[in-house]
Amino acid sequence: MLYYLFEYLEQAYQFPGATLFRFLTFRAAMAVLLSLVLATVYGKRVIGYLRRRQIGETIRDLGLEGQQQKAGTPTMGGILIIGSTLIPTLLFARLDNIYVILLIVTMIWMGVIGFIDDYIKIFRKNKKGLKGRFKVTGQVVLGLMVGAVLYFHPQVTMREQAVAPVAQEVVMGGEAGGAEVKSLKTNVPFFKNNQLDYASWISWMGEGAEQYAWLIFIPIVIFIVTAVSNGANLTDGIDGLAAGTSAIIVLTLGIFAWVSGNVIFSDYLDIFFIPRAGELVVFIAAFVGALVGFLWYNAFPAQIFMGDTGSLTIGGVIAVIALIVRKELLIPILCGIFFAESLSVMLQVSYFKYTKRKTGEGRRIFRMAPLHHHYQKMGYHESKIVTRFWIIGILLAIVTIVTLKVR
Repeated sequence: MLYYLFEYLEQAYQFPGATLFRFLTFRAAMAVLLSLVLATVYGKRVIGYLRRRQIGETIRDLGLEGQQQKAGTPTMGGILIIGSTLIPTLLFARLDNIYVILLIVTMIWMGVIGFIDDYIKIFRKNKKGLKGRFKVTGQVVLGLMVGAVLYFHPQVTMREQAVAPVAQEVVMGGEAGGAEVKSLKTNVPFFKNNQLDYASWISWMGEGAEQYAWLIFIPIVIFIVTAVSNGANLTDGIDGLAAGTSAIIVLTLGIFAWVSGNVIFSDYLDIFFIPRAGELVVFIAAFVGALVGFLWYNAFPAQIFMGDTGSLTIGGVIAVIALIVRKELLIPILCGIFFAESLSVMLQVSYFKYTKRKTGEGRRIFRMAPLHHHYQKMGYHESKIVTRFWIIGILLAIVTIVTLKVR
C-alpha cells in the first residue's frame, strides 16, 4: 500500500524521498525490519494472551526427556508468523503482482487449515486434530489452485532470451528486453543443458498435445505442495527446529527469486528470467523476518509453539515459492531436512507393517520417528539436535546455491 501512496506523492507533488519505494532492495529491507519488530515486540503479548486463554499444548507421553515439562506451553504461534509476514507484505509489496497475491492466498489458506487442526486439538480436546483426509484435501485444493494459476494466468511468463536493461531499471526491479512467453520449462540442477519442459512429457500424443500439458503440470504441483507442507509439519517436533530450518530454506529461495527476477543475473547464471518474480523478495524478506522473530521465543526452552497453524503454512509457502522461481527440482536438496523427516516416518511405518505381516511382530528401523525423536531416544539433548540439523540445513542451502554454476 505504501508503494502506491508514495508513487502518487512522487508524481503529484515530487515528495522528497518518495522514489525510495521504487527500489526493491529498500522495500525488502523495510519488510524484514518491520516483520522482525512485529514478531519480537508483539510475540510476548501473544504469548501472554494465549496463556491467559489457556491455549496450551497437550503433550503425549512418548518417553522423551523433558517432554512433560512442555505441557501447557502456548501453541498456535503460527498466527504470529502469519501476521508478521502479511502486514509488511501488504505495506511494502506491489499488490498487483500475481506472485505476491498467490503467496498471500497460500499463507492464509494453509493457515486456516492449520488453525482448524489446532483448534480441534486444544478446544475440542481431540489429540488427533483435523482428520487426515480433510487436511490432505485442503492441501490438494491449494495445489490445484496454484497449479491452475501458474499454468493459465497471463502474467505467469518467462523469457528465455533476455536483453540487459539499463542499470537504473535493474536497481528498481524493472525488467526489459526479450519476449514474454508462456512455458512449462524448469531448470534442472547439475546438467549443462539444464532445461526440462513438462509439456514434452505428452508429446507422444501428437500435434497440439501441448495444450493439455496441464494434465501433467497440475498433479505435479499438487504433489509438491502436499509433500513439502507435510514435511514441514513433521519437522516441527522440538524447540526451534522447524522455524530455524525454514528460515534457512526461505532465505535461499529469496536468493533464487532475486536472480530469477533480475535480467542481468539470470542471463549470467543461465537460468530463466521470470518477469515480476523480483517482487517476491519483499514477501520473502518479511517471511524470513517473521521466522527469525518467532525463533526468539521458540528457541529452547520454547515459550511458544507454532502448531499446525505455522508448520503447514510454512511448508505450503516454501513449495509455492520454489514452483514460482522454477526451482522445484531442487526441493529434495534444499528441503533435505524435511525430506529426511518424512522419509523416516514412511520407512518406519512401512517396515513395521511389513514385519508384522511376515513375522507377527512389528519391528522398527528407528527408535522413534520422525528422525529428530530417534536422536532424542539415543540420549542427545534437543538443543544439540536442533543446532546440528541447522548446520546440515546450511550445508544443503550452500549446495543448492552452488548448483547455479556447477553443471
